Amino acid sequence: MSITLRQLRYFVAAAELGQLSRAAMELNISQSAVTIAIRDLEQAVGRQLLQRGPQGVDLTDAGRRFLEHSYAILAGVDEALRATNNESAIESSVRVAASYTLLGYFLPYHLQRIATLYPGLSIRLHEARRDEIEEGLLADRYDIAVLLADNVASSGLAVERIFASTRRLWVASNHPLLEKRSVTFADVAKEPFIMLTVDEAADTAMRYWSKTDYEPHVILQTSSVEAVRSMVANGSGVAILSDMVYRPWSLEGKRIETITLANPVPSMAGGIAHARDREITPGMRVFLDYFRETFNSPYLPHAALRQSRTAAR
Repeated sequence: MSITLRQLRYFVAAAELGQLSRAAMELNISQSAVTIAIRDLEQAVGRQLLQRGPQGVDLTDAGRRFLEHSYAILAGVDEALRATNNESAIESSVRVAASYTLLGYFLPYHLQRIATLYPGLSIRLHEARRDEIEEGLLADRYDIAVLLADNVASSGLAVERIFASTRRLWVASNHPLLEKRSVTFADVAKEPFIMLTVDEAADTAMRYWSKTDYEPHVILQTSSVEAVRSMVANGSGVAILSDMVYRPWSLEGKRIETITLANPVPSMAGGIAHARDREITPGMRVFLDYFRETFNSPYLPHAALRQSRTAAR
């Protein structure tokens, strides 16, 4: 049985949105059409890609691997269609600031795509802290920024959320919590907790922990994602981090598993910001439109996340 682009698009939409009904709404089709397409896709692949449950669907291990390939295929089709865009002939420049997490785990894939689609666009890239980025945008040192949208403090900036990355509990591959049908903050509070601090991650974590009756038993605060990854994989503690920075293996080659908590955990929102009173230059327009078009697509919202994981393996 052959695989179609339609099946891939329906599968990716369902995987990202977590519910077949939501995927159907986004795609403006019936839920049965999504169900049949994914069923046929699983038959063609010969593996179960989505795990069905009362709250929706989640990716199986095979589904996660297949999702990466699906993104690559759909990205290739997307670029082929956009290659005829007249804007590809633009000659302009844009000064882009990015925070550590977005620069390390999100932007590289998109920068490569932008360079391919718009070879005449010169991007001058800067890494900075969120407060430095905000000040730089207002002072006209940067034209535009890619950063964590929910952390932006200045009312003088216009911010557009472009994607949301689910936060999950990270545990070692043999952790007892993997045997539980439902894991809550009460369970996590009993475990040694590794707290990431980079890009104000600790402040963000404590905001959602403060809305519970529990608090994390923090044994280490670190700015290193790799340190968190290694300590979790070695069984020294657990962590709650976004899918964007997740990879299944530590530097030592040990496996990390993820658990979706029963309690609500806010997703990590990535966004684009620029000064409200600044005129949008041609270079800024191309940069903005690229992300708007890419992430408005129901079948290509998180390509960079999966591409980053693939490249790191």
